[in-house]
Amino acid sequence: RTVLRPFETSDLDALAALYADPDVMRYIGHGAIDRDRTSAQIAVFEDHFAQHGFGMWALELRAGGELIGFAGLDLATYDAHFAPAIEIGWRLARSAWDHGYATEAALAALEFGFGELECDEIVACTVPANRRSRAVMERLGMTRDPREDFEHPEVAAGHPLCLHVLYRLRADQWRARAVGRDAQA
Repeated sequence: RTVLRPFETSDLDALAALYADPDVMRYIGHGAIDRDRTSAQIAVFEDHFAQHGFGMWALELRAGGELIGFAGLDLATYDAHFAPAIEIGWRLARSAWDHGYATEAALAALEFGFGELECDEIVACTVPANRRSRAVMERLGMTRDPREDFEHPEVAAGHPLCLHVLYRLRADQWRARAVGRDAQA
């Protein structure tokens, strides 16, 4: 139902609308961003791919080609007890919520991370109140140890969105779940 692909210049309008939506950006420490910063973010995504061979892909619907957000892998190099690490992430337009697209895209990103990149572990984090993203993490088989919750160093100390929960998924767990998925198919 979805396609992960590199970003294109024509994606700017749809991505700028996503970044301008306060509901989409509710749990992001810096809030909504404007068109110029959105354009700069696309350049960051492209640069990450050029440097590391992975990053955030544009996420579009296969039927119709509508850009509904992005998903992929990033380097978590900020000052946290689990870093450096490979971190999975996604952000979808409000119209794409509750359709399973984030889980579908994240599963493809995990397959790439554990298959192509041969990662030993992939992490994800969000604020405790972000129930939708936490539910995706749990559907992916990621687990949380509350003792690993942390204050995100890229969010101002004391900010309501500073506290983050950490989820982890090891390659052996991913492979075991894949065997289970194959047996069900």
